[in-house]
Amino acid sequence: MLNSDFNKQKSPKRRFLFILGAALFIGIFILGVLIMFWKALPLNLSDTQRYTFGGLFIAYGILRFTRIMKTEIP
Repeated sequence: MLNSDFNKQKSPKRRFLFILGAALFIGIFILGVLIMFWKALPLNLSDTQRYTFGGLFIAYGILRFTRIMKTEIP
């Protein structure tokens, strides 16, 4: 049985917050990938530190994405 709230249109505020959250997810995820694989990035880190730091950014981006999806999909 479908939830009646699922078919209702979102308010402009909720739509804006969803788009902002999605943009932040994409930005954080891309930043994590850049930290991991872009060697010319001016960070004075060893390879292990670079992969750990980038992995933390990617994990945080995925966490934000799951929290956004949890609030948007009933």
